[in-house]
Amino acid sequence: MIGSQTVAFDDVLAAAERLRGVAHRTPVVTSHTLDARTGASAFLKCENLQRMGAFKFRGAYNRIAQLSPMQRLRGVVAFSSGNHAQGVALAAQLLGVSATIVMPRDAPAAKVAATREYGATIVEYERHTMDRASIAAQIAEERGAILIPPYDDPAIIAGQGTAALELFEDVAELDVLLVPTGGGGLLAGCALAASAMRPGIAIYGVEPKAGDDFAQSFARGERVEIPVPKTIADGQQTTSPGVLTFPIVKRLCAGFLTVSDDELRATMRFAFERLKLVFEPSGASALAALLHRKLDARAWRVGVIISGGNVDAARYAKILATT
Repeated sequence: MIGSQTVAFDDVLAAAERLRGVAHRTPVVTSHTLDARTGASAFLKCENLQRMGAFKFRGAYNRIAQLSPMQRLRGVVAFSSGNHAQGVALAAQLLGVSATIVMPRDAPAAKVAATREYGATIVEYERHTMDRASIAAQIAEERGAILIPPYDDPAIIAGQGTAALELFEDVAELDVLLVPTGGGGLLAGCALAASAMRPGIAIYGVEPKAGDDFAQSFARGERVEIPVPKTIADGQQTTSPGVLTFPIVKRLCAGFLTVSDDELRATMRFAFERLKLVFEPSGASALAALLHRKLDARAWRVGVIISGGNVDAARYAKILATT
């Protein structure tokens, strides 16, 4: 797959084999209270309980595991606000590869600390004035290292798709799939898996209202770029869909839903109080769309990807206190 710019369901199946016994097979959680509020039968795929706390481990490990011995010796470089950073750092540690991560200065402290604990070197940048991709590319070129992008890579997309693959293996006959969306790696991979395993399913990406670059792009039929969005969903502060992810999403998805920061806060509180689970703002977005009725899901069986649970304790407490 590496070196190819295409990705298919067979690649998701191959990624599942690489991840077997390495990634957690995360649980699918249900809630009578959630079903009563929405009128749906909801099934939450809890990637907040994945290794390093988010789905990103799947794609990072799938990508790095395919490097040649010589490439592994050269190390890897990535850029991320947090979860991809941790995923690459942990995958690199497990595979004996050195990792350098370009992270914004305002990245959540817990994500920065975890990335360091997994053994990665961190290079900081200013999110609103500097180009993280250019910084990472320059470091990779100078060191001869391998650049591991957060979403625009076939192996990353295939790895992320294993979350939906597992969901559909565990839960039959879903009518709708809701997926948190940043650059589109998770959505594209899950769309490949879902459409292959359940033809005709309606797949929706979910974004914060302030960061609706995918929704705008989907409506126009071409990639749209927006300013860095101001939202509590730090994992969804992307400015445009991926070059590789957008065509997959455009072909396979039914549309996009958006949620406000207040709806994200309320959903995080609901998850804490009723599900006894901790979600980060980005991780809660797909559930927020269902809980706040962004689509009429009554009598439907709805799969919901919970993408992550990495949030600072102080920030989490503040969010819950303000809902």
